[in-house]
Amino acid sequence: MKIFATIRFYWGAFIISFNTAVFMIPALMLFGKHKSTIVHHINRLTLFMMGGKLSQEGEMDKSADMFVMNHQGIIDIIGLEALQNNHLRWVAKKELFDALWFGNLLRHGEMISLDRSSKAGLRKLMNDVKESKEVLHRGVAIFPEGTRADEQPLLSFKQGTNLIAKKLKLRVQPIVITGSKHVLNEHIKEGHSGTVHYHFLPSIDVKSDDKEWFNDLRENMQKVIDAELDNHHRSR
Repeated sequence: MKIFATIRFYWGAFIISFNTAVFMIPALMLFGKHKSTIVHHINRLTLFMMGGKLSQEGEMDKSADMFVMNHQGIIDIIGLEALQNNHLRWVAKKELFDALWFGNLLRHGEMISLDRSSKAGLRKLMNDVKESKEVLHRGVAIFPEGTRADEQPLLSFKQGTNLIAKKLKLRVQPIVITGSKHVLNEHIKEGHSGTVHYHFLPSIDVKSDDKEWFNDLRENMQKVIDAELDNHHRSR
């Protein structure tokens, strides 16, 4: 019933906020050397308390410089952090860094701030990705759609991801996420128990003169999304 789905949504939102404010942020401040492990285990706890499970197809490429994913909501991030423990750097819009709790989480996690309103934002993003690859040796996680999507077709990918990957000659692994919106749907404010599925597609070594790789990546991701719906009735 819709009333129970609504209650589950607000329960999930409370659990995410509570675990972030009470457990994750203080732990990151006190035990900075173990940031990846802290984020991994607390996100596993959060997903469990929400009634969520995880499923993985394919393997995560630990040598990849960038992970490109479709985006439906915060469960995309929680689930991937719960699934692996590789200390990713997430790209998030600048406004989220100004939020009270999640801003602290992003700053203490050394995530990447993106100012979409400024032309200098792309240059900063490129420098941050370069630092992640050459200095920090941390993979960068990015949503090239640029916003949360509510439909099956992928939105147009922002060209910044394409330009950076070609300029820095990155190794990029696409990841298709399905089922996260069922666990927590931020558009209609409903929540359910369910499984979030992560499909790790083959990595791509991007060359500076490769004009088609970005379009091919988007098309391959869409094929997996469509197959998930057709074969397993799982929407993205």
